[in-house]
Amino acid sequence: MKILPEVSRTLSEYLLLPNLTTEDCTPANVDLGTPVVRHAVGEPSPIRIAAPLVSAIMEAVSSPRLAVALARTGGMAFIHQNQDIASQAADVAAVKGHKAGFRRAELHVVPTATLGDITALTRGSAQDFVAVTDDGTAEGSFLGLITVDDFHPDRHNPTDAVTTRMRAVEDLVTASSSVSLSDANETIWQHRLDVLPVLTSHARLASVVLRADYESHTRFRHESVDADKRFRVGAGINSRDHTDRVPALVDAGADVLCIDSSDGYSVYQARTLEFVRDKYGADVHVGAGNVVDGRAFRYLADAGAAWVKVGIGGGSICTTRETKGIGRGQASALIDVARARDAYAEQTGVYVPLCCDGGLLTDYHMAIALALGADFIMLGRYFARFDESPNRRVRIGGRLLKEYWGEGSARARNIARYEQGGDDIAFEEGVDGYVPYAGSLQGTVPITVAKLKATLISCGSTSLPAFRDSAVLVPVSEQSHRQTGAEVMVRDHSQDTGE
Repeated sequence: MKILPEVSRTLSEYLLLPNLTTEDCTPANVDLGTPVVRHAVGEPSPIRIAAPLVSAIMEAVSSPRLAVALARTGGMAFIHQNQDIASQAADVAAVKGHKAGFRRAELHVVPTATLGDITALTRGSAQDFVAVTDDGTAEGSFLGLITVDDFHPDRHNPTDAVTTRMRAVEDLVTASSSVSLSDANETIWQHRLDVLPVLTSHARLASVVLRADYESHTRFRHESVDADKRFRVGAGINSRDHTDRVPALVDAGADVLCIDSSDGYSVYQARTLEFVRDKYGADVHVGAGNVVDGRAFRYLADAGAAWVKVGIGGGSICTTRETKGIGRGQASALIDVARARDAYAEQTGVYVPLCCDGGLLTDYHMAIALALGADFIMLGRYFARFDESPNRRVRIGGRLLKEYWGEGSARARNIARYEQGGDDIAFEEGVDGYVPYAGSLQGTVPITVAKLKATLISCGSTSLPAFRDSAVLVPVSEQSHRQTGAEVMVRDHSQDTGE
């Protein structure tokens, strides 16, 4: 037995002290770009993201729709592995089918479909237009386009065929698949279009360019894209079926993979990393974890992990500490693992990034985690709140909520992630619940990014490495922590009559 001479501390137990803010410390000068995969010290990482935010490898969080939205804002999503291989590969391929500025049309119908079918299809969809093809598939010959603005459910008979209201291809302004994004946008503005269909040489719909995306791109200029301008996306794998799952995900175009496990200090993860290294060399990047100390980090780094995920038991829906007594405060874990990461870089000349996974309840916790050594942040609850996550939106007691469940819950039944000695989960390591609904991802992530930039500015830094090197933190007492928030009754404008 060994007892560490320390207290297990959370991210709430630290605050940052300001450093000198110079004239260079402005939001425009702050670069939150960060490496995702290992690289030689002093050289750029093969994969970087502009915002240090990635989505958790969870069924309730990471859909293809969320992956595209998050890549637009500079982060990256990880498609979950608690599904069959073909379905996960299809999700990855769906994300990779998007190029920056070029979208896949998600909705397709045959010419005999009705206006009522269009109303049903677009209800709850992120797209308000439907492509009409000869066979109703994405591969069919493109016949025309119909949007929710082309008819009104109360004015037009819902049993009428879409051909009565659609705009036929010969009446549309279109572009060829060789068009550049700048030329496509020029065409949109010149012809006052909302949607520009991009066609292949065989008259099939390759993609669409939206005016709304042009406006979005002016806000989010640092999209996560690969060399072909396709959105980046990660995918979870496990140590059970990796010999079949990894090739399928690589073929689908996954940019990075990550072993999804609650405990990464395992010979099974080392064997999984060895399999990928032997089959693909350095061309396929696989992260590993989760870990909470330097021993486990070194084990996975030596095994070839592209990055290491830190955190056990700190997630908002995780009960591993309660059920198994295993874990560590997230701040203590990051401090220990970051120390090992820096020592490894000095000894080997290789920098292995760290991902903070769990223990992040507020935006300022993200700043603390980055100051303590994390290169990027993995978030579940945070992203589960948004429209783009795949979980249901419900109304309970007058409040809008979204369902959220842990991968260790009975609902998820993620046997590959939680090995318990059988073909079923003997006990839960997560719960099934709800989180407050928060609207669109694109309305909240920029605010979080702005807060992180503001923190760096107050700490006299314009980059994450400089922030880590110069950050000064102080432990927080219980009394001090109580004074972190506002101590007045916060105004409710909906109830304030002004009398």
